[in-house]
Amino acid sequence: MPLRVNNNIAAINSRRQLNANNRDLSSRLERLSSGLRINRAADDAAGLSVREGMRAEISGLKMNVLNAEQGSNLLQVAEGSLNEINAMLIRMRELAVQSASSTVNDSNRESIQAEYTQMIQEIDRIAQSTTYNDQVLLTGFGNTVDATSTALTTSNATGVSSIKISGASTGTYTFGDTAGDSEITLGNGTVTQTIRIATMLDGSDVSTGTTTVANFDRLGVQVTLAGANVSNATGNYSDGDLDGTTIVVDSSTGGSFQVGPDDGINNRIEVGIQDMRASGAILNLNTTAVGTLDSSRAAITEIDQAIFKVSNQRGDLGAFMNRLAFTISFTENEIENIQNSEASISDADVAAEVTAFTRAQILSQAATSMLAQANVVPQSALSLLQ
Repeated sequence: MPLRVNNNIAAINSRRQLNANNRDLSSRLERLSSGLRINRAADDAAGLSVREGMRAEISGLKMNVLNAEQGSNLLQVAEGSLNEINAMLIRMRELAVQSASSTVNDSNRESIQAEYTQMIQEIDRIAQSTTYNDQVLLTGFGNTVDATSTALTTSNATGVSSIKISGASTGTYTFGDTAGDSEITLGNGTVTQTIRIATMLDGSDVSTGTTTVANFDRLGVQVTLAGANVSNATGNYSDGDLDGTTIVVDSSTGGSFQVGPDDGINNRIEVGIQDMRASGAILNLNTTAVGTLDSSRAAITEIDQAIFKVSNQRGDLGAFMNRLAFTISFTENEIENIQNSEASISDADVAAEVTAFTRAQILSQAATSMLAQANVVPQSALSLLQ
């Protein structure tokens, strides 16, 4: 190799190696100090894209857990108030039974009526005062079934004892029910679902003394159909009775809990709480009285129905709370596993990074030493000039 002075190739080579070792050393220091394998897009462009998507999903899931927990708290507030309303309804029934006996006179009934009236007013007050984050819960919360729905108003002919919704959109749903085909169709003009009910029927009727549920799960509607001699039912269902009848779903404030990371009905839980005021259309107790013997006896039946409706509403809220508890458990498990995947992409392997750091540190020191030696070599040219 010729002896050159203008271009010291050995020094240039040593400098190149030194710069490469210093860059590697700097990268290892950055990873060890941050704990991340990917600190910038240049570290792993594809990995960065995947990681950021996972981070966005994880942040959404964590908020979903919080939403579900707060949703459960909201329902507990409503259920707690309904517990007190239920206790007052039981007391009102006691008063009605007391007043329905000839052992009390009309003067006594005036005192009984005074307490009865106060109970009705207190139920209304509690319903209007039950709030969560300034939202009133017991005067209609979330989408609810309108009492004017013809499937309900003609229940003596249709045999519909109750209608429950879970995630049903607002609008009018119309039944198609041809006699003899053992099928019921329900649709709102956008989505239609047909279910077969042959196995639910005894011939063409719901069995005597029993009820069956027609579950339109794609629509979020459950219709309870009664057979003959079922308490709390004014009629019984036979195949074809629902044809042309409607269910009207009204919108109200709140009732939608976002428990998934994306938009879409499968990422939300829709909760509906009916109007639980004593003077409302559901309980309808403001027309009852215990001031006379006859009105007291009539009030007993009305109060029994009110207790049944409040108990049903409390049962629905309990079911939703259990559902939210499962949602929280499922989401927390999902967060754990997605976080594990994100960590495998993003986090630095400390053991591997320390090993690489030590290697880069030794090579950097060696390259520095060799650069010094390479810079000495051209000085040998001076000996030729002496």
